[in-house]
Amino acid sequence: MIDSSGSLPKYLQLRAILLDMIEEGRLPVDALVPSERDLCRRFGVSRTTVRQAIDRLVAEGRLRRIPRAGMVVARPKVRVARELVSFTEDMHALGMRPACVDLDARTIEADARLAALLGAAPGVAVHVLERLRLADGEPMAMERAHIPVSLAPDLFERRAPRGSLTRVLEGEFGIVMDEGDQTIEAGPADRGEAEPLSIAQGDAVFFLRRRTFSRGTCAEVTFSTYRADRYRIHLGHGTPPRSVT
Repeated sequence: MIDSSGSLPKYLQLRAILLDMIEEGRLPVDALVPSERDLCRRFGVSRTTVRQAIDRLVAEGRLRRIPRAGMVVARPKVRVARELVSFTEDMHALGMRPACVDLDARTIEADARLAALLGAAPGVAVHVLERLRLADGEPMAMERAHIPVSLAPDLFERRAPRGSLTRVLEGEFGIVMDEGDQTIEAGPADRGEAEPLSIAQGDAVFFLRRRTFSRGTCAEVTFSTYRADRYRIHLGHGTPPRSVT
């Protein structure tokens, strides 16, 4: 119950109560949250207090608003590790079933920006592989990987559709990723990203740019778009980088 004489603001007390209900399963995922009026009556607080608590939980990703339906419990966000682990490894570690759908595979000439990231000259031939990554059948991220043709000449012929990129690079070309760096930014999804990810245009997403190296040579540059409503960023320390695809 709400302690009117306590030092903790009432809206934070109500937030903690609702959060306990969510984590204990009394309000399961996708369950409709009681109306503001019901919460006011049940806990003896004002509508302003209820709205402050709800707004905090929405901002934290624990609740989400459904137009014309109300407030429901959001699905827990999947952790995006700081460490350079593969999407498949990350999903397996979280107890989820990873999968991918190939969207496009082509070979291009690198522009100045991409060439600089690869440490190569502009115009160098680069394989581009675009994939939609899923967990338990739900779209999670879009990835666009760039691999220099000089390192993996017949990559698309040797990689089976939907097959692991890391495995074919290691097994067929001897490219073992041993170092990397990663940058993360937040922004709105455009139409081309929103439709495959099953979100609305303008919804928040994370943009990740990853470079991975093999024996000092940049072997892959990947641009990824992750659903911000299903992911949270986890920052750790001291874990060595690993292969990333």
